[in-house]
Amino acid sequence: MGGDLLTLFLCGDVMLGRGIDQILPHPGDPVLRECYATDARDYVELAEAAHGPIPRPVGFSWPWGEALGVLDDAGPAARVLNLETGVTGDGTFDGTKDIHYRMHPANLPCLTAARPDVCVLANNHVLDFGRQGLADTLDALAGAGLRTAGAGADADAAARPATVPLEDGRRLLVFSCAMPSSGVPPSWAATRERSGVDFVAGPSTDAASALVDRVRERRRPGDIAVVSVHWGANWGYYVSRAEAAFAHALLDGGVDVVHGHSSHHPRVLEAYRGKLVIHGCGDFIDDYEGITGYEQYRDDLRLLFLVVLDPDTGALHEVRITPLQARRMRLWPASHEDSRWLCALLDKISSGFRPCAPAAPEGTLTLRPARAAQGRCQTSV
Repeated sequence: MGGDLLTLFLCGDVMLGRGIDQILPHPGDPVLRECYATDARDYVELAEAAHGPIPRPVGFSWPWGEALGVLDDAGPAARVLNLETGVTGDGTFDGTKDIHYRMHPANLPCLTAARPDVCVLANNHVLDFGRQGLADTLDALAGAGLRTAGAGADADAAARPATVPLEDGRRLLVFSCAMPSSGVPPSWAATRERSGVDFVAGPSTDAASALVDRVRERRRPGDIAVVSVHWGANWGYYVSRAEAAFAHALLDGGVDVVHGHSSHHPRVLEAYRGKLVIHGCGDFIDDYEGITGYEQYRDDLRLLFLVVLDPDTGALHEVRITPLQARRMRLWPASHEDSRWLCALLDKISSGFRPCAPAAPEGTLTLRPARAAQGRCQTSV
């Protein structure tokens, strides 16, 4: 591979609202309209019952825990995350939703503590507090100097990619879209006259072609293109043939990485014709501790993805994954036993890679494409 390799940090859902917001220095209104809880502080109590007391208020960097040191050591060229929380002290509860996330704008330093280069916003919580809540979120993120993709004041703004300057005049282009399979209501779609998200009705051939056309319109020689997709069910490893075909069509059309998210735990990874599909990164930060029912998926384990590419071709060199564990609403190092469990899981559910390689001492896992891998997706486990 020619030239220096390019490393990108990609992660799944970052939910800084509800219980997380309540432990930060400026907690917002805790009132909820859920059938399970009417006060966001209930989620703090669940976490404390599971793993022990949480100091309040915590510092803004608390929820990120060990992830910040891993990122500083890795020095990725760009950091991309799915921000699944409105940033607003206002707005009206969306009556079509059962769960609502928002963080107080004064707690925004919790987000900037991770120094994200792009916050993708096409997801099923960014309009939890209506279009006023979305407007507040966009204003707050712009005021903090943060790039966004996937939501905007109209369809053109929602479809516009975030652009991150890289070395040697290159750019990272991040496109963000969301599908109804992740719980995004069609009414949230941005139009010429209305704000909202970049909504894709489903993983069809036509939808993939339209996205490829948009990427080609924006792309310059030397650019790296990532399409970030919010899609799929919360639980399970199943990937439909249509979803796999959609991702493959994007890569065949010139996209370099498909960055999928929505599921609460990691899903299938594919090395397809030398490029990467992450069908689901899993949650990264949330307030789900103490909620039971899906323990077999180990959603307490959170994966920090460092994707290493050849900048000249976009070809995948390797994926380095640091496993972390959520306890007391903070990310801690995962145990060696948990790292081995994840390694075995990734070998089972993913395709197109050599066997997963664990590395001491921090437990980082490494996935490298297999030679001559065709990237056929396993659609069930």
